[in-house]
Amino acid sequence: MKVLLISNFNIQNLAQLLSNDAREPLATVETAEFGRGVDALSIPGMTADFAFVWTLADRAVPSFNRLLNGERGDDGQLRDEVHGFAERVGAGASRFRALLLASWVLPPYCRRRSITDLQTGRAKNALMRMNLQLAEEIASFRGVHLLDAQEWVGAGGRQGFSPKLWYLTKTPFTSAVFEEAVRDIKAGISGLLGRSKKLIVLDLDNTLWGGIVGDCGWQNVRVGGHDYVGEAFADFQRSLKLLSNNGVLLAVASKNEEAVALEAIHLHPEMVLKAQDFAAWRINWKDKAANISELAEELNIGLQSIVFIDDNPIERARVRESLPEVYVPEWPTDPTSFASYVLQMPCFDMPYSTEEDRLRTSSYSSEKVRERLRQTFNSQDQWLLSLDTQVTVENLNAVNLPRFVQLFNKTNQMSLTTRRMTDVQVLQWSEKHNARFWTFRVKDRCGDSGLTGIVGIEINGNRARISDFILSCRVMGRNIERAMLAVTVEYCRSRGLHDLTATYIPTAKNKPCLDFWLTSGFTFDSATQSFRWTLDKPYPFPRGIKLTSLADGQSPPPEWEWAVRSSAEKLQDNGAETSQF
Repeated sequence: MKVLLISNFNIQNLAQLLSNDAREPLATVETAEFGRGVDALSIPGMTADFAFVWTLADRAVPSFNRLLNGERGDDGQLRDEVHGFAERVGAGASRFRALLLASWVLPPYCRRRSITDLQTGRAKNALMRMNLQLAEEIASFRGVHLLDAQEWVGAGGRQGFSPKLWYLTKTPFTSAVFEEAVRDIKAGISGLLGRSKKLIVLDLDNTLWGGIVGDCGWQNVRVGGHDYVGEAFADFQRSLKLLSNNGVLLAVASKNEEAVALEAIHLHPEMVLKAQDFAAWRINWKDKAANISELAEELNIGLQSIVFIDDNPIERARVRESLPEVYVPEWPTDPTSFASYVLQMPCFDMPYSTEEDRLRTSSYSSEKVRERLRQTFNSQDQWLLSLDTQVTVENLNAVNLPRFVQLFNKTNQMSLTTRRMTDVQVLQWSEKHNARFWTFRVKDRCGDSGLTGIVGIEINGNRARISDFILSCRVMGRNIERAMLAVTVEYCRSRGLHDLTATYIPTAKNKPCLDFWLTSGFTFDSATQSFRWTLDKPYPFPRGIKLTSLADGQSPPPEWEWAVRSSAEKLQDNGAETSQF
């Protein structure tokens, strides 16, 4: 990734640290002209994948500088200058996949007065209001994300500033501060690229609770209560619950008797995490690396998206050796550090938290219900018909954009091209006169899967090309893919187009997409890895799926609704119950 650093101070030390940092994603770093500050965003030719802007408030906002010098402030002028700064940031952000902006901190060379610092009219009070205004204003700009620079300065402490370094080179912070900034910049870019971790696999004994449940019984494990260690374990579970509510899945890999361990989870009154908070578990005496591999397969999650937490260094070493893709942090020995440690891990950073994130664990529970239901039918077709699947098609809009970008950048298996774009790039592409993006929401009698599908098309003359075809692995194999193609073909037919094509770009992980397309009915050209449908005929809409709405105000053809009705009648003729299970 090419990263452009923009500042109104000497930022070369940060540039060197960022370019030499070995953590993914690797960065090629350039710096804007010294002293230009945010105005560098307007210079022609200043482009990169990502930009990082860090300014000193007294040099970016003249009214704030006057406050620092003891002059009387003008609140209106201060707000106007912050507004102007935010506008320049927003105007320049469109050049980049995303722009990261550091919040303002009090210049480290300023005198502290302590007892009066936060009074109205003082610099610290003004700075807090400036940052709040800045956060509110940039929220309206796509692709701009605010980072908390005060965290970096706080981590540097008294060693974070060197007066000599400032006077010699106009570098306001030492490496201790810049190293913290690099950590958050890398985490932010990784999250924007869809590389944040998706699953935490946890040990139980002395990790999720204190003690060994098989020895002491569930009544005596240490969690909650008036015991400081138990209280620390309860707070650790609350931290995990917070991550879960933001879309990170939880699972268990523990060497234990399953019945005994689950009894503790179900019955201990201080247990914060319950069985329904875990997407899956492997509680047995097998090798933990093998159990983690099974969990990854069951949840359809790549090993590179997993974090394994275990108090036992031998188990950690075993998983590191067997599954190098899994991230295994060195875990603290003191339980009172567990909660703060997991919340400070940057690998869970995501630019957005969507409703689908909050419902992710329950969606895996719904999938288990579907699997149980599948066992009651003699054929795959009967099971699919019984699900009463409903699909809602929407145009890309401001409401669904965050989830759209998330799905677009995280999906690997059912993705035609696996191209990646930020929200700004998505909007720029969709605003072309010949381009369309649609989203597909899916729900059935077992649960709501949310926005799980994306189709993008480009129209040139009398031909259309599918640029993007993406489906979450959670709904693969349920005929949603065919419904997406039917909707796309019908739209192109309504426009009087001649043919529809799609080109498959292979990656290490998207072979399931090729497997589907080879059975889709489209004509395949192996030389170009492309597929073609002649639009003089409709695409067969899959039986048993009901469209609740179509994008662009289209109405589905009458035969699609008939396919749903005739499917239900066929299921009843076979003696299957469609209203309950």
